[in-house]
Amino acid sequence: MEMFVTLVALSVVGTLVGATLLIAAARPSAPPAVEKSTQVTLPAARFFGEHMPPVSAQVPVEVLLLQIERHVRLEQAAAESFVDLPTRELLHSRTASPLVH
Repeated sequence: MEMFVTLVALSVVGTLVGATLLIAAARPSAPPAVEKSTQVTLPAARFFGEHMPPVSAQVPVEVLLLQIERHVRLEQAAAESFVDLPTRELLHSRTASPLVH
């Protein structure tokens, strides 16, 4: 009987400690004090293509599709050559495709 009472008491104490720690962890902490500072002015944003002339010529869709098909064929050939003979150089080598992936 004494062992049972001891186990119940330890369980109650463990539960209270766990609940206290859970409440302490879940309580939102106070936000840090924000200092009022002067407004920092940033220079105007400049992008890479800002001074580029606008492109007026449109590329036909057929040309784009042919380039994509050629790229896919070159990537498949590179993958098949790697599967046939896997080496570190083939894994890290670039294909002949002009498209960047």
